[in-house]
Amino acid sequence: MVSRFAFGIGLFTLALSSSTALAAGKQTPLQVFVSKDQQSLVVYDGDTVIATSKVSTGKAGHSTPTGIFSILEKRRHHKSNIYSNAPMPFMQRLTWSGIALHAAKHVPDYPASHGCVRLPNDFAAELFKMTGRGLHVLISDRQVTPVKVDDPVLFQPVRDAADPLLLSDVQLRPSMTQPGIATGAVEVAMTEPAPVAATEEDPKPPIRILITRRGERETLLDIQALLSQLGHDAGVPDGYAGSQTNAAIRSFQTAEGLTPDGVITPALTDALYRKAGKGAPPNGQLMVRQSFKPLFEAPVVISKPEMALGTHFLQFQDIDATSKKGEWFGVTLENALSKPTKKRLGITAEEDALAFNTLQRTLDRITVPQDLRERIGTLLAEGSSLTIADTGLAQETGLGTDFITVTHAPKS
Repeated sequence: MVSRFAFGIGLFTLALSSSTALAAGKQTPLQVFVSKDQQSLVVYDGDTVIATSKVSTGKAGHSTPTGIFSILEKRRHHKSNIYSNAPMPFMQRLTWSGIALHAAKHVPDYPASHGCVRLPNDFAAELFKMTGRGLHVLISDRQVTPVKVDDPVLFQPVRDAADPLLLSDVQLRPSMTQPGIATGAVEVAMTEPAPVAATEEDPKPPIRILITRRGERETLLDIQALLSQLGHDAGVPDGYAGSQTNAAIRSFQTAEGLTPDGVITPALTDALYRKAGKGAPPNGQLMVRQSFKPLFEAPVVISKPEMALGTHFLQFQDIDATSKKGEWFGVTLENALSKPTKKRLGITAEEDALAFNTLQRTLDRITVPQDLRERIGTLLAEGSSLTIADTGLAQETGLGTDFITVTHAPKS
């Protein structure tokens, strides 16, 4: 099975010719897929295979994580700061916790590394030339293949769009400790001005979009904003239930004839939304990053919330010069949720990653407000991506990263 993915010089020559944009300073938005059961790596341009190679992933006790990653750092010469300065030539970092693609002298057709993805030296050198920071790398247990996806939910570029009204400056969860990067909360600019259209000589950097379920922080941000809107001053929305927020909740409860206990419940949230004329509370959140930095986030609606969204990844590319429309290519990854996670998220039915049309069924459950669609359309560029996942921000997501989604195999 592995032999059909063995590296071939003829196929790799095609890879270089397809990436001639490198010489012009415009890199083709490729994608890299690593299959642990096949011990293979495949490079795609859309749904076209550009290059393949054998690999060696993590052995027992040092398993290579699966999920959606991107290249955070590249170094031609690198030595491991974990394993006795072991050489890691052509290193392409996927996480700040130590997972990378790199060349190795010993690349057997079975898992043998300490967690990284080992590549044959010649292939690693050529792949290093083809990639850039931010290029996506997907690692899965079984082989997956991107396919073209057409759905009205998927975003397309627009020339001009009104900036939607967003809540305020808020904070993302703290990042992991990363070499050379200060830790702490990440500020999310909720009132970013509309970007200036880039010229052909100055192309826009791609954006990263994550759609996930709303958590307690997102709900509390809404509660704080609505309380202040209704005359009960909760201070600047920050996602933290401090004394001013609690006092505002009790003030609202008293005014509405409710028990003034200051407790945040779904009933309280529903009452606030009704009072403000906002309808039902949204249950989804859309977040946007660009150049490894948070830009903004806003609520979306997910239908059938009792059903898992699954884990999906799509990349946008091939923008037509005349129509300004592009193509989306997507995959679905297996990702088993634990019982506590499903209980916390209210999930009673899981999505089958191997079922027909799983990705499009999930897309059809997501409603994005038009003003938010337009804002994203002004930012959309070659190589932009969309991740959909139930569990939201993984621990690896932080300062200096794109959205990282770590998946888990079903228990046998």
